[in-house]
Amino acid sequence: MPSFVIRLSAAVVATALLAACGVAKSPAPRAQPVVAEKGKVQEYPAAGGTLVVEELARGFEFPWALAFLPDGRMLVTEKPGRLLLLGADAKPEAEITGLPPIFVDGQAGLLDVALSPTFASDARVYLSFAEPNARGNLAGTAVARGRLDGHALRDVEVIYRQEPKLSSGTHVGSRLVFDRDGHLFVTQGENNKRATAQELDKLQGKLVRIDADGSVPNDNPFVGREGVRPEIWSYGHRNMQGAALNPVTGKLWTSEHGPKGGDEINIPAAGKNYGWPIITYGINYSGLAIPEAEGTAKDGMEQPHHYWPVSPALSGMAFYASDRVAAWRNSLFLGALAGTSVIRLGLDGDRIAGEERLLESRGERIRDVRVGPDGRVYLLTDSPDAKLLRLDLATR
Repeated sequence: MPSFVIRLSAAVVATALLAACGVAKSPAPRAQPVVAEKGKVQEYPAAGGTLVVEELARGFEFPWALAFLPDGRMLVTEKPGRLLLLGADAKPEAEITGLPPIFVDGQAGLLDVALSPTFASDARVYLSFAEPNARGNLAGTAVARGRLDGHALRDVEVIYRQEPKLSSGTHVGSRLVFDRDGHLFVTQGENNKRATAQELDKLQGKLVRIDADGSVPNDNPFVGREGVRPEIWSYGHRNMQGAALNPVTGKLWTSEHGPKGGDEINIPAAGKNYGWPIITYGINYSGLAIPEAEGTAKDGMEQPHHYWPVSPALSGMAFYASDRVAAWRNSLFLGALAGTSVIRLGLDGDRIAGEERLLESRGERIRDVRVGPDGRVYLLTDSPDAKLLRLDLATR
């Protein structure tokens, strides 16, 4: 897709110039997504019944994330730097203004969106994104929050910055998840600088835990330790692009891209080292071993909770806790990019008891997965003309 690469490169230049002037980047105008024709559904065989897939809207440009507002409307991020507001019927209403400067290139851009746990009273929206450095040539994952006021974000402030800024457009993460106590977990990548995942004075390759205002909780595992960033919750991660809170245990689960092979699910514990790049179940895309790798296990490093020998390229994830579809209770849904499917993992407590792959025949990259307030599963595909899909299960 040469034209897409050229457009993104131009966006990086524009971002650098605007960032230097302290002005928020504005993506090039484009046509709004359109609502699909009513009743446009397809059916596929699935465990426990028939999978019903409804196309709600299409025309999104590389969307990354979806969040539901209390009134049923939706916020959708697009990687080129747009935050869209959709009606509860998926009809586009507006593009939200007021976003901070965003570095757009390759995997980098506007990423996740999450609502404050107290959104009903503070109307705050949280965004993760790739933030440019002063020169505009490198970026780091950052988190901003602002108050949603009509079709604008007001009082926008950046509350977290990954430092140093090392990414040229690769391995930026990122997902945002609030825990039950109101702490915010931010998943990130190691910016394709493998060694940094083990360096505790840097924020690359780390899962961080902060308070809602960006301050560091006193009970973070490395608080007060000299030479270690206090935001760190766990380390030794490669590129975490999925995260969700288990509704039964309240623990955070994350999904992580391996290299060629070795995609992982983890339940990251405070202060633990998850091994990248010292231990891994993957190899380089060239077919050669990871230079730093010492095998698949080492003392002091955690094993993945689950891994895939062949990488599906995991992205968004969501636990299913609705009563709508009994066959999906105690399931974890994950988007697969290279695997062009939705992966449903059956759970027995924390144990992964089975795997079902849905929608493989459609051949669409799945970027985000969310469970809606109606108990249906919502998907964002990943393409320059992406779709918003809704899944249901018609039982036999």
